Amino acid sequence: MIDSTVVELSRLQFAATAMYHFLFVPLTLGLSFMIAIMESVYVMTGKDVWRRMTLFWGVLFGINFAMGVGTGIVMEFQFGMNWSYYSHYVGDIFGAPLAIEGLMAFFLEATFIGLFFFGWNRLSRVQHLTVTWLMALGTNLSALWILIANGWMQNPVGAVFNPETMRMEVVDFMAVLFNPVAQAKFVHTVSAGYVTGAVFVMSISAFFLLRNRHHDVARRSFAVAAAFGLLSSLSVVVLGDESGYAANEHQKMKLAAIEAMWETERAPADFTAFGIPNQKTHQNDYAVKIPYLMGLIATRSLDQPIPGILELVERAEHRVRGGQLAYGALERIRQDKGDTEAREMFDRHWQDLGHGLLLKRYRDDILNATPEEIAQAAVDTVPTVAPLFWTFRIMAGLGFYLIAFFAVAFYYSCRHNFQDKRGFLKVALWTLPAPWIAIECGWFIAEYGRQPWAVDGVLPTFYAASGLALHEIVLTLSGFTALYTVLMIIEIKLMLKAIRKGPDDILPSLQPSAHPHAAPAPGQA
Repeated sequence: MIDSTVVELSRLQFAATAMYHFLFVPLTLGLSFMIAIMESVYVMTGKDVWRRMTLFWGVLFGINFAMGVGTGIVMEFQFGMNWSYYSHYVGDIFGAPLAIEGLMAFFLEATFIGLFFFGWNRLSRVQHLTVTWLMALGTNLSALWILIANGWMQNPVGAVFNPETMRMEVVDFMAVLFNPVAQAKFVHTVSAGYVTGAVFVMSISAFFLLRNRHHDVARRSFAVAAAFGLLSSLSVVVLGDESGYAANEHQKMKLAAIEAMWETERAPADFTAFGIPNQKTHQNDYAVKIPYLMGLIATRSLDQPIPGILELVERAEHRVRGGQLAYGALERIRQDKGDTEAREMFDRHWQDLGHGLLLKRYRDDILNATPEEIAQAAVDTVPTVAPLFWTFRIMAGLGFYLIAFFAVAFYYSCRHNFQDKRGFLKVALWTLPAPWIAIECGWFIAEYGRQPWAVDGVLPTFYAASGLALHEIVLTLSGFTALYTVLMIIEIKLMLKAIRKGPDDILPSLQPSAHPHAAPAPGQA
């Protein structure tokens, strides 16, 4: 058995590095498409201001991309370092999307980022615009494959356990690729990234307008961000609804914990807008509910109930007992591969094997587990409710705030008077951290809500960790935290330096010159 402290510190290390990394990813997603839109307007109109906008926001994108790469590489090494049994047990499935991401999406993205910066004087305007759109496409494809891998951890489809190799193996890659949880996570995550990019552009533009600097660039950037952000923030809510529906289909315990729904409610279930969950008494000490809303979100119907936590614990106890049968059959197969009766037993119950492994926390010979240990293993499938309950409401509240924020910004933009609304410009400046807070809350919900599983229903988290010594994990945790903090400080300083210089003084060597193959602007032919 692995020391529980090592497991918790391993979880903390991966959470810290992942959440640091995701400070950079959403801005990369959002800025890439906004830069492509700005350059498209430049190519269509030939107006120099749109070229300067593309260059300015492109430099900020490049700084952020470099930091994202630096923080992201370490995460993949952690699978072998801190989670070696996880890598052995499910590496055949999890490794494929990561390999495809590196070979197809990341190389595409990195190649075209280089062409974006150094191709201004070597490519025609249309060719350079094509490069910019391919850069944006590569950025989003990187997110797609990562989220396919993560979606499989939330909903492990298209794979079976092979008693010969003692590992999970892919049997249907298309099921992995089109996993409904992964698809919902992808569209929800990238749309949140677009919101982040839009808020970033609006905040910096508001800063310039408040300082009465770079007025022509700031005014146009603000207008583009207002329209792009409004569409993106609305899509986040719509696609978030799809994530809620997918959770009810495939991660019922996570949904029940987010809602602090202890008992199964009569359909359609109410939504608890405010409450005080009490995990000891299995009830909410206080709750303000909105009738019918949860049932509509999670089931899209008026007649389907949503199972509560206590009912799901009863189901989990049944699966723990099924996991014992699968484990016992697996032991017999390992001793005699020709034991057909054991194979039939295993085939009937192998999907419960992960629940049986939950008993490993209490005893190694899980076939002799007591009824009390089985009941406790079932209770272990319940994540800590209060953090999930409140984190979700913070995320949702910020999401609705951003819709209202962008709606006002778009209204002012259409009236061409936002540069005179100094109060709103100050609000735009101080709104800068909001999308990052919402996104980090979303990742906390996704990952913490999956506990106690590394792979939902397949592999318990405590069973997936490496057998590291305590001092080793403390040393690496301290080292990564210090390194990532330094990198974040460096990025902030580089960003602030570029913003202070502004679009007129930034990287003049990248400005396009009169190239013999460059396409003339409209009206200049």
